Amino acid sequence: MILSRRPDVERFLAKPDPAIRCALLYGRDAGVVRDRANQLAGKVTARPDDPFDVALLTDRDLDSDGARLEGELSAQSMMGGRRLVRLRLSVDKAALDKAVAEAVTAHAAGAFNPEAFLLIEAGELTPRGSVLRKAAEAAAGAAAIPCYEDEAGDVARLVRETLAKDNVGLNAEALQLFVARLPRERGVARQEIERLALFLGPGSGANATPRDLEGFLGVEPEASLADAASDAFGGRLAEAQASLRRAAAEGEGGPGAVRAIGLHLGRLRRTLTLAKSGAGLQEAAKASGVFWKNEREFLRQARSWNLEELDRLQPQVLAADRACKQTGSPDQLIAERLALTVAGRAKRLGL
Repeated sequence: MILSRRPDVERFLAKPDPAIRCALLYGRDAGVVRDRANQLAGKVTARPDDPFDVALLTDRDLDSDGARLEGELSAQSMMGGRRLVRLRLSVDKAALDKAVAEAVTAHAAGAFNPEAFLLIEAGELTPRGSVLRKAAEAAAGAAAIPCYEDEAGDVARLVRETLAKDNVGLNAEALQLFVARLPRERGVARQEIERLALFLGPGSGANATPRDLEGFLGVEPEASLADAASDAFGGRLAEAQASLRRAAAEGEGGPGAVRAIGLHLGRLRRTLTLAKSGAGLQEAAKASGVFWKNEREFLRQARSWNLEELDRLQPQVLAADRACKQTGSPDQLIAERLALTVAGRAKRLGL
């Protein structure tokens, strides 16, 4: 069974179907895979860290003992209740992929302990190249769950929820600034959020502003995807391309660039919609989350762009976002072409 739609995935992670004996979580971002696996593990067993209830295996364990996985799936929980067998795969080996796929098919059909739950964490698995992925998708008693890289909204939610645990937070402008500066890998991003909580003072009740973050963030890096998006919408193609290439050299790829362009378009649309309803342009920009340092340039753009042009551009942004998520896509080239399109339209609008 395949679970790829967000509502379906969230429902399953919150309340796993008792008929499902195996779940395969896979994706490029190991941090997202690990977070979802932890969430699911906590629903499968009340004691996800108890060695009497849980067996934690890696590919090395299976390399040294080929029968280890079947043995763990056949074992009974020493404390009673459901047993969790958690397998983390970090290497791409055809023989291992096939062996685990066979175990998934057999366990989903009830060949081992029916009260055991097999939870597999893996990296990116292609639909053609991975026998394991095919097996999990085909078995009625298994769930294959792709874990996509975080969107900006996912990152913002992660920041709010993590900081709230320490009774600290960020106002809208500070949240926008912090999210734009976070690395895209979930595990690294979580470490930065936890470091920010310590900076703000756990339990202090602080609700930080952009000025409060200056000591934490330091000097903004030269390669900024937000700046690249602003340059594109401002008609400065050369500057936008240079920023995109610098960002790529620092590890920020095409998907992040396309997201930044989409976010900038969304702020322009919200600003122009509010202005159309009678709000002042500057007031509308602030309500749309425009950072105060960028306000002057943003207002220059808002005076030239219109809702009709933004609506014509939106499908191309969405198409670029989908294209970047396809395996093997030239995402950096896709982002640069999108920036070229945006900058060209901005030029025709007089920017």
